[in-house]
Amino acid sequence: MPEVLLKTIGLAKTYQMGEVQVQALRCVDLEVRSGEFIAIMGASGSGKTTLMNLLGCLDHSSTGEYILDGIPVHKMNDNELTAIRNQKIGYVFQSFYLLPRTTALENVELPLLYCHKCRLRERHEKATKALEIVGIQDRAHHHPNQLSGGQQQRVAIARAIVNDPVFILADEPTGNLDTRTSIEVMNVFQQLHAQGKTVVLVTHEMDIAMYAQRHLTFRDGRLISDKINPNPKSAKADLLKLPKADAEETT
Repeated sequence: MPEVLLKTIGLAKTYQMGEVQVQALRCVDLEVRSGEFIAIMGASGSGKTTLMNLLGCLDHSSTGEYILDGIPVHKMNDNELTAIRNQKIGYVFQSFYLLPRTTALENVELPLLYCHKCRLRERHEKATKALEIVGIQDRAHHHPNQLSGGQQQRVAIARAIVNDPVFILADEPTGNLDTRTSIEVMNVFQQLHAQGKTVVLVTHEMDIAMYAQRHLTFRDGRLISDKINPNPKSAKADLLKLPKADAEETT
């Protein structure tokens, strides 16, 4: 059985809103094994975004433990968390967050700038390989405003994997995309998963969650359901079902 990659024990987060304490996350016990493809779901205010921020080392928990790849993250200071984020986690966000005045290749290279041992030629090679993996190497020298939404999200995914992270954390990655482009992006995630990548996807769309192997559902800050999806949809197969005009690669 694959090793446990992420583990939380009694993980909780409380925010102070004036005189009121808001419990955004309540005592979550969770294990994610290497190579899983997981969808985290829940309505607005359910705690899924708070969990994402904690798993992504973007915030500190109030109580509880978080072990990432054998490292007790909950004991780390801000500088140590910054290093973990760069070394262990690949982020994909709904809004892409590409730098507008730099090319696709240069955007993908950004995480490598923190690696002082990685020289310019090596950065180019790694970034080019990442673009090839997501199928957009022919747009390497285009700027974001020259790319469609789907192409921009592929660049963002390439940026997320360029450092070979232990897992990919995707927050509503299809939220700004139309149906066809969303399926194409999910096909990229499924291809990465098939190559052995661990993917944790935050979404409120059941149609998107059905491409994942396991569904975690949150409500009022609690994990209320943890189910295996026995028959994940195939994004590749769904693309073939689209009308010919829609299935053509325009993203």
